[in-house]
Amino acid sequence: MEALDIVNGYVPGSLGRVASLHGIYYAKHWGFGVFFELKVATELAAFLSAFNPARDGFWTVSIEGEIEGSITIDGSHGMTEGAHLRWFITSDALRGQGEGDRLLLTAMEFCRACGYPRVYLWTFAGLGAARHLYERHGFVVTEEHRGTQWGAEVLEQRMECDLTSVQP
Repeated sequence: MEALDIVNGYVPGSLGRVASLHGIYYAKHWGFGVFFELKVATELAAFLSAFNPARDGFWTVSIEGEIEGSITIDGSHGMTEGAHLRWFITSDALRGQGEGDRLLLTAMEFCRACGYPRVYLWTFAGLGAARHLYERHGFVVTEEHRGTQWGAEVLEQRMECDLTSVQP
C-alpha cells in the first residue's frame, strides 16, 4: 500500500467517522455496545470543542477521502499528569499496513516537541497488536485492574511512556 497522508486537526466528518470506527471494531471483537460508541463520540466532541493546536493533536489518515484511522493527544495536563493518548484506531483497510505505527510515531514526535515529560493511555488486556505498538514506542503497563469504563468488564491497563528517558 502506498503511504497515505496524515492530517492534523479537524476535518469534516472526522468526529462521526472516528466514533464509527471504534463502535464497529469493538462491537465486533469485544461485544461493546451503544454505551461505548456514545462515550467515544461525546468525549471526542468535548475534546474537539476545546482543541488547542499548541498543546493538542488530532490526526487522521484517509484513503480516497474516507478516514480510515486516527490518534489523539490531549495535552491539557501534559506538563503535570502527562499527555493523554486517546482514540487510536485503524480500519481493516489499514490494519497491518504500518499506518498505525506512523500515527503513533507522529503523536509521540508531537509530544516530544511540546516538551511533555510523559504520555499515558488507557487500554485493556487482549489488544495484542496495539500493545505491541505501544511497547515498541516505549510504553509500559503501570496499573492494572478489572473495570467497566468502556461499558463491559475488562482488565483495564494504564500504560505510560517516560519521554525523559525513552529516545525515538
